Amino acid sequence: MTKFHKTLSVSLLLLILVSCGKDIDTNFTLKGRIKGLKKGVVYLQKEGDSSIIDLDSMVITGEPEFNLKTNLEEPILLYLKLFKNDGEEHYIPFFADKGITEINTSLDNFNFDAEIKGSKQQDLLNEYTKVMSGFNNKNLDLIKANFLAQKDKDSLAIDSLNKASETLVKRKYSYTIQFALNHRDNIIAPYLALYEIPSANPVYVDSVYNGLTEDIKNSFYGKKLREVVMNRNAKE
Repeated sequence: MTKFHKTLSVSLLLLILVSCGKDIDTNFTLKGRIKGLKKGVVYLQKEGDSSIIDLDSMVITGEPEFNLKTNLEEPILLYLKLFKNDGEEHYIPFFADKGITEINTSLDNFNFDAEIKGSKQQDLLNEYTKVMSGFNNKNLDLIKANFLAQKDKDSLAIDSLNKASETLVKRKYSYTIQFALNHRDNIIAPYLALYEIPSANPVYVDSVYNGLTEDIKNSFYGKKLREVVMNRNAKE
């Protein structure tokens, strides 16, 4: 065997070992397709302490299917990002857990057409966001009505719409708090308390944290919620 062939054999062996090692280290797969996409790059990302971290990426040329992998220690919110060189950010947040998650969407409506199947945390997030969409649609109706009332200088209508808007916000907060309390054994509970109701009455945020199971209190989002609660209490 020539020196060249020996070097080539060693290089191929190292490549195989690295590839096998990557498969062993990954316990999560994100797969799916983006209808209409012919060329672009998809990224699997997570939030770092001060920036977004790329976990995996894939260049798409021709076929719209993608397959991304990473290693997860526990359920966490990840992002599927699409880069298509149009100067805009395109990403889909989803809850990932060990195993396989599938996201199917379209190029034209990347965010809105996304159908996500995977973790039980994502199932709960889907349930929650569906209700929130209803609240958000009602809020848009109130904004439109308020604009027309302002245009007509209808003070009575403006006052009524402002009260309706305040009531809607309280209903959204109430639903979120109750949803978190009902799922205190799931990581979705501290996640919602952290990112959906950060300005809610501290009493309610504390009740969410205190109601968490021990496993969830010791999770990534449980620990972050504990920091928020402790820091706030220290200032009081």
